[in-house]
Amino acid sequence: MKSKKVRIMLWVLAAIVALVLAGGLALQFAISRNGPAVLTAVDRLTGGTHNVALLTEASFGESEAQNLFVWGPENAGDDAAKRPVLLFVHGGSWRSGDPADYGFMGRAFVPKGFVVVLAGYRMHPDVVYPAMLEDAAGAIAWTKAEIEQFGGDPEQIFVAGHSAGAYNVMMAALEEQWLGARGLAISDIAGVVGLSGPYDFYPFDSDSTINSFGPAEDPEATQPVNHIRGDAPPMLLIHGEADTVVNPRNTRELEKRITAAGGSVQTKFYPEMNHTDPLVSMAAPWRNSRDVDDTIAQFAKEVAARAKTSVPVQDEIALVLRACARFCTLSPSLPLASRRQRLR
Repeated sequence: MKSKKVRIMLWVLAAIVALVLAGGLALQFAISRNGPAVLTAVDRLTGGTHNVALLTEASFGESEAQNLFVWGPENAGDDAAKRPVLLFVHGGSWRSGDPADYGFMGRAFVPKGFVVVLAGYRMHPDVVYPAMLEDAAGAIAWTKAEIEQFGGDPEQIFVAGHSAGAYNVMMAALEEQWLGARGLAISDIAGVVGLSGPYDFYPFDSDSTINSFGPAEDPEATQPVNHIRGDAPPMLLIHGEADTVVNPRNTRELEKRITAAGGSVQTKFYPEMNHTDPLVSMAAPWRNSRDVDDTIAQFAKEVAARAKTSVPVQDEIALVLRACARFCTLSPSLPLASRRQRLR
């Protein structure tokens, strides 16, 4: 009798394991077919809403692809303090993707104190380079002008992207002309987060890069590694070592060049992660056991803290310089030593 009960229990356990495995395989298949939308559904079912809401849908251009979605606290009016902004741009090889499918990013970062903007952009075959960069700048410009009404701080805009989206935001942060055309400067970006980003992929050797960048008059000018500047916004670059779509070498090369130019860059490599894992890690239930979202939030917090510390110092320096200029204008004939004594 006991052996029969044991056999039955083993069969039940085996059936449960088989169902779990089948469900896991089905989920993996669904994610591979329409990953972001599936992740958003799974995230909502397993993680709840956390009092996070879609605050508005807006457009920053005439194309349907030039759209964005703002996520924030459900009771945004109750939040007195302005929140830092995380503007996220999706991947998809510059030919597919919809920011509407990335609601899990809002539910991941709004509870951490952010207002989240999910931005779209025009893609192939409708457009080629540099349209995606013009749209990255357009989304940043809209955010700078409008985000305060949704509880966001226009002085603390962090731009982030996965894969092709990481390329888009990185170029906006490195090459002045894209934001300049919108009346902004690179300094209007508080920080940059790149997930599985392609930053050094010329010569073009895939259909997606050939289609979107092949027509460029100067193909080397399309590469982020060729626009290095020491005054670029602080960067956080995240990459999976098992990424076979975008080689982790891209992140290492960008880090090396930014560091050599005196810029601020942090990297984090995950040995077991593939190309999509850093993105999947943002959705429940995976984010409960991974630290990608916490790493991004901590990076933004540290950058914001440094910025707040440096502003009073800069103000004091500016005040001293203005005083010196005024004093020297009033007393042009006074010897330098006497001027120093009077300033003391």
